[in-house]
Amino acid sequence: MLETIAFAAFAFVTIASALGVVLLEEPWHAALLLGVALMSIAVHFVMLAAEFVAMMQILVYVGGVLVLITFAVMLTQREETTSDSDSDEVVRT
Repeated sequence: MLETIAFAAFAFVTIASALGVVLLEEPWHAALLLGVALMSIAVHFVMLAAEFVAMMQILVYVGGVLVLITFAVMLTQREETTSDSDSDEVVRT
């Protein structure tokens, strides 16, 4: 009974975070929710007594791919400026 409740709880977390990855417009929050989804999948592997696969899930996907996505988001995201003096336009007087 307890295993069924734990499975249902982590299944809900997995589905909710996967939907958040697809539906959120902010790439930083989507990357964080991707990490939550991948960790939740690792918990499912532990519940199936596949500890090695769970550790590989965490090391490869969460440790490698998610860090790569995070760096890509941080390096490519531009900050919006509201002041006119920081614009790239050339002003001729």
